[in-house]
Amino acid sequence: MIAPVVVIGAGHGGFHLALAYRELGGRAPVVLLDSRGGLPVQRPPLSKAFLAAPADRAPRLEFRPSEFYEKREIRLRRGMATAIDVVRKTVAIAGDDPQEYGHLVLATGARNRVPEIPGITLSGVVGLRTPEDATGLRDALMRAGDVVVIGGGFIGLEVAAAAAKHGGRVTVIEALDRVMSRVVSAPISRHFEAVHAGHGVVIRTGIGVTALHGEGRVREVELSDGSLLPADLVVVGVGVLPEVDLARDSGLAVDNGIAVDATLLTSDASVSAIGDCASFPVGEDRRRLESVQNAADHARTVAARLTGDPRRYEAVPWFWSEQHGSKLQIVGVPTGGEDDVVRADGEGGFSVLHFAGGALTVVESVDRPADHAAARRLLGSSSRISPERARAHGFRLADLVGA
Repeated sequence: MIAPVVVIGAGHGGFHLALAYRELGGRAPVVLLDSRGGLPVQRPPLSKAFLAAPADRAPRLEFRPSEFYEKREIRLRRGMATAIDVVRKTVAIAGDDPQEYGHLVLATGARNRVPEIPGITLSGVVGLRTPEDATGLRDALMRAGDVVVIGGGFIGLEVAAAAAKHGGRVTVIEALDRVMSRVVSAPISRHFEAVHAGHGVVIRTGIGVTALHGEGRVREVELSDGSLLPADLVVVGVGVLPEVDLARDSGLAVDNGIAVDATLLTSDASVSAIGDCASFPVGEDRRRLESVQNAADHARTVAARLTGDPRRYEAVPWFWSEQHGSKLQIVGVPTGGEDDVVRADGEGGFSVLHFAGGALTVVESVDRPADHAAARRLLGSSSRISPERARAHGFRLADLVGA
């Protein structure tokens, strides 16, 4: 009997690995092992449509119904993986029999970063990672008057938008000088700061949180300037940490994530890693990305290798966020370009084109889906475009790809 392909983690990476393996003709048994149990679910809606909608109109989170997995002979196994024996090729599972594997794929994702702030364990201080988190947070937002969001990244701002839609008085606290500063350019930050202000959200940048106060339940947030904010609910969104404990404890190499090579193999030839937990080579550096695209494309790359078509992972990254109905889409990984071009042209929305060494490296688009689609095709091809051409009157990204 063929030993199974076992995937630890049933998020986007795990789901797409199982699906792609079957679509490419993989014949080994497939086991999706996940501690949550139930049907695999998608996470992006948790901070967007699911959180903002009334409970009776929330979108479904399941990728597919149970019949989908049964038809493709993909076994959904509930269990908490506690150890990996890379010699015997088994995964220990808490309170259950071990799971053998022929090839193991780690799609363990990431966990929320928890800041060391006095009062962080008070009731009413929450994070967002799972469907259960989102359900509880949505219910809390419907009751909360004063909502404080710690962290002005994608998740924090998406939560702030949902909180405002539910009628809360919302304040976002961001320690850096502008929101989303680690991942977007200044024009994008300014746009979304203005969008949030237009919906009544107060954004305070360049200031930190020093303590959370309350008797059992949070009531106030103390800032680094000594001021106090009333709070019925505090949402913490200050980034994530890759889930690497299983890999590290089994002797696999770890480097800002589970270290993999260009084909997404770990330091053990029978183990791959994909998605948020994996750090992969890009030139002389290593990169770890937290996005649906990265997880899904990682999955397809590993599935191709497991079915006899090994290839390097070279997908063009893309990301997105939606806040108060304004949609941000990014192609490429922002690293601080040498030359930026902003295109608006009166069509609604705008795009920021980033150049380094005279080459287009990143395109950020706000409410310009055609620009985003063109950028994905352009950055995935050998086509070249100069900053001078991008500044020319009448320039359109879509014209470069025949869209």
